[in-house]
Amino acid sequence: MNERRTQYEIFWEILVFSKTPRSFTAIVNRCDLNSKTGQEYIGFLETRGYLSRISDGGKTLYATTGQAAEYISLFTRLYQQVFDEIPGFKL
Repeated sequence: MNERRTQYEIFWEILVFSKTPRSFTAIVNRCDLNSKTGQEYIGFLETRGYLSRISDGGKTLYATTGQAAEYISLFTRLYQQVFDEIPGFKL
């Protein structure tokens, strides 16, 4: 099945990728988003407390918070039950 990703899959990808602090550009490139949708997804995750903004020597980075661990875990379990595999990134 080769369909478009849901917003929940995109949230999961952003959160898993951002376990290590990442720049906006790194997130949108790795998660294959355009700038506008990347801003929307990241903004949503920030307002929910799942991503935090970190200032690092003049650069802004985004990092997954501890609060996101439950979403990541629940989404992974649900995905695995439905599709018999764990979600993963495109390579």
